[in-house]
Amino acid sequence: MSTFVSICEVGPRDGLQIAKTRMTTDDKVRWIKSIAAAGVREIEVGSFVPPRVIPQLSDTPEIVSRVLAEVPGLTVQALAPNLRGVQNAYNAGVHKISIPVSVSEGHSRANLNRAPAESIEMMREIMAWLKAQPRKVPVVAGCSTAFGCSIDGVVTTAQTVAMAKGLADAGVDEIMLADTVGYAHPAQVKEVVRATREAIGPVLYGLHLHDTCGLGVANALAGLEEGIRAFDSCLAGLGGCPYAPGASGNVVTEDLVFMLESMGFQTGIDLEKLFEARRVLHEGLPAEPMQGQLAKAGLPPTFRKAA
Repeated sequence: MSTFVSICEVGPRDGLQIAKTRMTTDDKVRWIKSIAAAGVREIEVGSFVPPRVIPQLSDTPEIVSRVLAEVPGLTVQALAPNLRGVQNAYNAGVHKISIPVSVSEGHSRANLNRAPAESIEMMREIMAWLKAQPRKVPVVAGCSTAFGCSIDGVVTTAQTVAMAKGLADAGVDEIMLADTVGYAHPAQVKEVVRATREAIGPVLYGLHLHDTCGLGVANALAGLEEGIRAFDSCLAGLGGCPYAPGASGNVVTEDLVFMLESMGFQTGIDLEKLFEARRVLHEGLPAEPMQGQLAKAGLPPTFRKAA
C-alpha cells in the first residue's frame, strides 16, 4: 500500500450543516482558502440541497463558483442527494460529487425519504446521466449508517456489504463507509472493511468517521491497518447529521493528521497551518464549540512530520 493517505476536509459541508449559527459566504471562502493553504487537496465545500432543507448551505453555488476561481489546484467536492442535485453540482463545475445512501431503513427514510433499495435504483439513473455528459465527474457514494443507526439500532455487516455491492454494480466510482452516528468500534471497522473489500474490491475507497463515542481516531487506525488510505474529517471536529438523533462531530482533522504523520504516513498537510485554519474558522463561527486534543496540547517537541 502507498504511504500517502488522502484527507478530504468535509467541514464546510458536514461541519456547518447543523451549526446553530450561520457562517457568512465571505467567511466560508476565507476558511476554505486557509484549509487549502495548509495542504489539504480535497474539500467538500457544500451541498446542493434545497435551501429550505439546510439553510446553512444555501450559498453553495456561490461558494463553488468562488472557490473554483480563487483556489487553483484544489479538488472541489460537493454533496448531492438526488439526480437534480447532481445536475446542479455538475453544471456548477465541481470536480467530484458525493452522494449519501443510507444502509439502514430508518435513516434512509428520515434523511432521504426513500428506501435503501430505491437509492440503488436512483444511483443507476444518476450514473447513466453522468456518463452521457462530456465532462467526467467521479461519484463517491457514502454508505451512511454502515456501522449502526440511532433509529434502527444494529446494522449488520451483511446489510452494509449488500448496499456497497449494489452501489458498485450501479457504477459508482468510489465508496466510503460512513459511521454516521459514531457507534463503531475498531474490531467492527476491521470486519466491515474486510467483508466489503472482498465483495467490491478497490471500489471501496475510504472511511467517513464520527467521534460520538470517542473512538474516531481509533477507528481510523483500524481502517488504516486494513489498508484504507482515504478519510473524511472535519477541522475542530464540527458536524453531525440533522436526521440522525445523537450523532455528533466528525473525527478531528488535526488529530487525525497528527496520528498519520507521526506514524510515517504522508498527508501533505502542515499542522501549524491547520491551526491557522482553525483560528479562521473560530473567527467566522465564534459561537460554535471546537473539539480536538492536539489543539489543546499543541504540537509536542517529539513530533516529526512524515518524510
